[in-house]
Amino acid sequence: MIIAFRSDVGRIRTINEDTAWSEHLVDSGLALAIVADGMGGHKAGEVASGLAVDTFREALEGISASLTLEERKTLMSQAILQANEAVFEAASSNEQYHNMGTTVVAALIQDDNAVIGHIGDSRVYKWRDQVLTQLTDDHTLVNELVKSGQITLEEAATHPRRNVITRALGTDEQVEVDIICTGWREDDVLMLCSDGLTTMVSPSEIIGTLEQNELSLDQKADKLLQLALQAGGDDNITVILLHHAEDTKQEE
Repeated sequence: MIIAFRSDVGRIRTINEDTAWSEHLVDSGLALAIVADGMGGHKAGEVASGLAVDTFREALEGISASLTLEERKTLMSQAILQANEAVFEAASSNEQYHNMGTTVVAALIQDDNAVIGHIGDSRVYKWRDQVLTQLTDDHTLVNELVKSGQITLEEAATHPRRNVITRALGTDEQVEVDIICTGWREDDVLMLCSDGLTTMVSPSEIIGTLEQNELSLDQKADKLLQLALQAGGDDNITVILLHHAEDTKQEE
């Protein structure tokens, strides 16, 4: 497993409200990754995303490699629900953090499959055999309008309410977590990212970057970040790339 991680405040924002973490547990063969894109008042988004990631990490600390797929799915859901509880309680007990929340996408990879947990509009993509597939479904108003046929994908890109999220972590006491399972084989790449990347960088540009075999995984992450910045960098930008490679050394 090779992992590359980049995050940047962007060209407009003054605070990076994205929080991310990834680790390859060499002894167990497990890999974990999470991206959270916070939202709220002054610094509240930063608090929400940080608290969500910290709670998720703590919930999965010491995870066993002997868990079945169903047990890993349950654990993923429980870890995200614990994060929801932590953020909701912090928001409820501190007026400064009222209504804060965060998106979350997380991956738990072992053997030949990956378990994905998802709330909000951050995304997970899989790159396999030169094909890019979006695994997550945005929890946004415009995505609901697209799915119901009320607007087109092209209209969604410029819709005045395109930033409205219909489901977030921490804004309500109860929340539904999407759990997705996907196959995982040699040379696959998983990409977890905040919408600061996907609103600035088109799928064709992502493909054009990932298919450049002469670039290292770190260089691909750098290029994706630079593409988002060059396109305007309107939001915080975070990307994690996980490559199923024979070399188990994690890139710094």
